[in-house]
Amino acid sequence: MLYKVFTRILDIIISIIAIIVFSPLMIVIAILIKIESSGPVFADVPERVGLHYKPFKFYKFRSMIVNAHSLLREDPKYKKLYHEYKNNNYKLKDDPRVTKIGKFIRRYSIDELPQFFNVFLGDMSIVGPRAYYFDELEFYMKSNPDFKNHIQEITSIKPGITGVWQISGRSEIPFDKRIEIDLEYSRNKSIRKNLVIIFKTPFAVLLKKGAY
Repeated sequence: MLYKVFTRILDIIISIIAIIVFSPLMIVIAILIKIESSGPVFADVPERVGLHYKPFKFYKFRSMIVNAHSLLREDPKYKKLYHEYKNNNYKLKDDPRVTKIGKFIRRYSIDELPQFFNVFLGDMSIVGPRAYYFDELEFYMKSNPDFKNHIQEITSIKPGITGVWQISGRSEIPFDKRIEIDLEYSRNKSIRKNLVIIFKTPFAVLLKKGAY
């Protein structure tokens, strides 16, 4: 109970401060996204997996062409790329769908800033497991039926803007390893561990560790 109360208070405080501090930067990024290409400022991605496997609207600056998520999965032109995406642990190092401004904001995790609104609204936490796509977890559970319970454990807490996966290498970490990391975190979460992760996150971002 103490953990939940303290975490929520910390989430509200940090998210409000972050929204105020980063508002000028977010406004500039939004303008640059609109200048470079037509379409929404925020990524038009499907809902993410939230607490207790419930969907929620995930806010993130658009770093790709419009309908990039759907095109990858449905457009025959991207069939080969989609297979590469799945085989490469749901990450593409050289993704042709990424825009010029998208490459920059991804490199420094600026595209993640709108998630502070998710935290303020209570859909996410500052620290937690990754906010997975439903198709990622469904594919993983089909390939690894024994891990269904693990997914339930991971989604028993809110996904986070940052986490052990963030400070450990992000995109360089294989998908199954990310699941293991998030499972270990969900089982051994603590206020102290969260504070350490929050402290280490800026350094991981500045070093661009695993960012692409």
